[in-house]
Amino acid sequence: MNEMKLIGIVGTNSSRSTNRQLLHYIQKHFSEQAEIEICEIKDLPAFNEPEEAVAPAAVKELSDKLDEADGVIISTPEYDHAIPAALKSALEWLSYTTRPLIDKSVMIVGASHGSLGSSRAQAHLRQILDAPELKARIMPGMEFLLGRSLEAFDESGELVYGDKVTELEECFEEFQLFVTLTNQLTKDQRFKTEQKRNFTWEQAVNGGIEK
Repeated sequence: MNEMKLIGIVGTNSSRSTNRQLLHYIQKHFSEQAEIEICEIKDLPAFNEPEEAVAPAAVKELSDKLDEADGVIISTPEYDHAIPAALKSALEWLSYTTRPLIDKSVMIVGASHGSLGSSRAQAHLRQILDAPELKARIMPGMEFLLGRSLEAFDESGELVYGDKVTELEECFEEFQLFVTLTNQLTKDQRFKTEQKRNFTWEQAVNGGIEK
């Protein structure tokens, strides 16, 4: 069986985010189950609608990695009850240009300094990822929230909250199964995936999208 290949997206341009720490912990902790490459969005340009829907080189590089991955993990903080502007901008680039997240399995996690985690931001991200231009396959019934994240990791990057380690292990096991089942389901529907990638609101308004 080939090793599962996943992309972890740090959902912020902050250089000190505990969401980056969380992804690095996930990468290390599950290294025997999956190959996880962590990708940054902090160097992507702010979204500016391009002519002919052509992605800048940095966006295209990220898109190609997402396209080749079996699944994606996005770790998002919560800013004013929503995802950061940098993450929204990155998703806008992907939705407007290459659309690599269509039918791609996505697991959402999040860390925050407070005790409540990033629940509102995760709900916001789910709503965005369900848009026709993104249409990711979002893992249902799972919300991994890491609160009090400033005290959550020791000097070696290990997660010190035992209950959260157990919870994350259960979530990751479910995600692996979700990725496998989703990829089996969509394997024979590549043509429909390409149709979704060619979606335009003009087609939808004019009745040109197949339902």
